[in-house]
Amino acid sequence: MWVTHMTRDRVYVHPTAFVAEDAVLGPGTKVWHAAQVREGARIGAECILGKGVYVGEGVTIGDRVKIQNGASIFSGAFIEDGVFVGPHVIFTNDRFPRAINADGSLKSEDDWQLGKILVRHGASLGAGSVLIAGVTVGRWALVAAGAVVVRAVPDHGLVAGNPARLVGSVCVCARRLREEREGMLVCDHCGRKYRCDADGSVALA
Repeated sequence: MWVTHMTRDRVYVHPTAFVAEDAVLGPGTKVWHAAQVREGARIGAECILGKGVYVGEGVTIGDRVKIQNGASIFSGAFIEDGVFVGPHVIFTNDRFPRAINADGSLKSEDDWQLGKILVRHGASLGAGSVLIAGVTVGRWALVAAGAVVVRAVPDHGLVAGNPARLVGSVCVCARRLREEREGMLVCDHCGRKYRCDADGSVALA
């Protein structure tokens, strides 16, 4: 269910926050100090936008998404349900950034191509990580703090570094998975078991 922020149906918008008139907020969502939600953005139910969060024009965010202080989510981003966005995470949208054209004129919306980013259900983005336009972060994946994601992250993938590289797999509880035997992974924290296929994909067993 979607409601406009003007109805305030169990929606809280802090007095210092700015939410565009045509932005859409789901019931139970909270927008905190100095956050900005731009035109055409759609934010689902029971989301939390922390202090200083920026949500760009046309961004779509699912239900129960938690966005920590200072995160910048620029146009072209699509975030599914249950995603965690750590403090100061940046979603970029231009792989070839310039302020001006070759003739010195200021670039306009017609002078560049919007890059898109998709973050799938349940994924987590660590503090200060950067997502480069064009990437997809898979379901329940975990991006380490400070990582720079330049290529797709598989479901349950754990990536770290600059550029981010796959260093393991994680459980839905975010703990690292251990190889129990060939083709099988296990979480020592919660006991869940996963199948690891020949192509490297990971799914609950």
